[in-house]
Amino acid sequence: MQSLARIVLVFASVIALAAEAAKRPNFVFLVSEDNSVHYSRIYGNELAPMPAMEKLAAHGVVFDHAFSCAPVCSVARSTLATGMYAPKGGFQYHRRFAPATLPEGFRPWSQILKEAGWFTTNDRKTDYNFVHDIKALWDINGKGSWRDRPDKEQPFFHMQSFGTTHESSLHFSAGEMAKEQLSTPKSAVQLAAYHPDTPTFRHTYARYHDKIRQVDEQMGDVVERLAEDGLLEDTFVFYFGDHGGVLPRGKGYAYESGLHVPFVVRVPENFKDLVDFKIGSRVKGAVEFVDFGATVLKLAELERPALMDGKPFFGKGVRGADVDAREESFGYADRFDEKYDLVRTLRVGRYMYHRNFQGYYPDALQNNYRYKMLAYEDWRSQWKAGTLNAEQSQFFERRPAEQLFDVVADPHQVKNLSGDSKHLKVLMDLRGRLKAKMQSLHDLSIYPESFQVSDALGDPIGFGRAHAEEIKACLDIADLALQPFVRARGRLSAAIRSSSPWERYWALQTCATIGEASKSLAGVAKEALKDENLMVRLRAAEFLGIVGAVDPRETLYGILDQTRSIPEAMLAFNGVVMFSDFEPRFVFDAARLSSNKLGGEVARRYEYFGIAAPPKAKGKGKGKGKK
Repeated sequence: MQSLARIVLVFASVIALAAEAAKRPNFVFLVSEDNSVHYSRIYGNELAPMPAMEKLAAHGVVFDHAFSCAPVCSVARSTLATGMYAPKGGFQYHRRFAPATLPEGFRPWSQILKEAGWFTTNDRKTDYNFVHDIKALWDINGKGSWRDRPDKEQPFFHMQSFGTTHESSLHFSAGEMAKEQLSTPKSAVQLAAYHPDTPTFRHTYARYHDKIRQVDEQMGDVVERLAEDGLLEDTFVFYFGDHGGVLPRGKGYAYESGLHVPFVVRVPENFKDLVDFKIGSRVKGAVEFVDFGATVLKLAELERPALMDGKPFFGKGVRGADVDAREESFGYADRFDEKYDLVRTLRVGRYMYHRNFQGYYPDALQNNYRYKMLAYEDWRSQWKAGTLNAEQSQFFERRPAEQLFDVVADPHQVKNLSGDSKHLKVLMDLRGRLKAKMQSLHDLSIYPESFQVSDALGDPIGFGRAHAEEIKACLDIADLALQPFVRARGRLSAAIRSSSPWERYWALQTCATIGEASKSLAGVAKEALKDENLMVRLRAAEFLGIVGAVDPRETLYGILDQTRSIPEAMLAFNGVVMFSDFEPRFVFDAARLSSNKLGGEVARRYEYFGIAAPPKAKGKGKGKGKK
């Protein structure tokens, strides 16, 4: 009888172990919109308590160095959804004119979870810049949660976004500001070094701190529902910002303020063996949005797609010491609504390197949605009045081709160390590493968005691979801006006359980045004002206008009149706005700017110049310009 009892006991133990082995973890993502690490007590800001998220941290880990890769929602979320760097996949432009096609067979990781048996719900923001079938990604996209799954034993992945802290929450009027009573004392807020100390800025800061408290309560309610349902100790809860923001020079700008996000993970008791960190500790290593999907798939014991760029930071076999040793994060900024830029960043340890490929456009270049915020308008008014100090004025000035910041000593990134001989070794290391990163990804932003829309987005990764040598050649030309001009002059002159339109394009853009020192190439550049490629003409006009060699207006009028491509018109309008608002200034004729009325995002530029938008768009955004 005793033998039989032992057999029964062993059998029951085997059954129990099998049941435990079959149990799979749940995942919940709580996402606060437009929220960098600077506005939470978890990261040292005592004016922004987040008791609910702090409670998560006490039962999990806090990541000190988590980065969204992009400082705007659609690009950051596309990066998150795919685990792929956006410039490789062709989805690096905010609200792009045409979605990128993912490689054949590649699936966003929420779809992989769904197909493997997880019940997937998203409440509710998607904002993807790639072609997708929303029903393949989510069982419910909208109001819904794990409570809607038909089988209550089914594992689930629930993602919920909270717009309480969104940029629009700071779109208040002067009248509203005068009446509003806030919990956060305005006198106590700590302004960034680049912001002027004005009543408007102090009110904006205080209001945002209040919003942080509100969003914490809302996210805490979701955690309480998990606890009520008895699911908390089977569920990994991720809290993070969808990118940085949202005070001026945050969202939309590839600085720490736009990329460095809060990130806390509550580790469930029943799966704590999958996390090689002490509960209640802080992770020092750098993690990026590309890593999140890889981590969830690792925890779910599902295979990670080969094209994913991310690496898991939790899961069987993932050592905490190895994660803490990670020190590199990659960032990118391209177009935000109607405003173009081209910035790539690499943070390694305490240093952050910026490569400004279009640094001749000041950060302050008009973006209509940004300037709905009174703080932005206040900042610009202070600049026009000449009341800003050197640090506060940087936002309105042209940027050098490269910058290096010590983000520990200079957290607001206002002291550029790229010209400091003491940091030459660090500069050269990060410069080389960033270029190698762009080449390895076949960064598609080497080509203007108009060309990507017409020629590359049907197979972005295939296109990048096929054009790897051309991308490298253009990057080499761009890097001539980093050399003394006397050494770069000959190669730039030859590149302006190259048979390749994109080498001509980059040579002229590089001259514009160099500025006055490259004026001796104006004669050669004038030949490009009649180039068959409209985007080469654009870069020639910008360069020649910046150095005062040519009035750029006729060329810009001509491009806008001739193009049938919305992206080409948008690119041209970037130059128009630059010359309208910054030195050397030119006054543009609104009638000539609207000679070929296109639709889409061009309407934002019409609005800025007081031009009536067309009732219907003539351009489809896919106009194929000459190569």
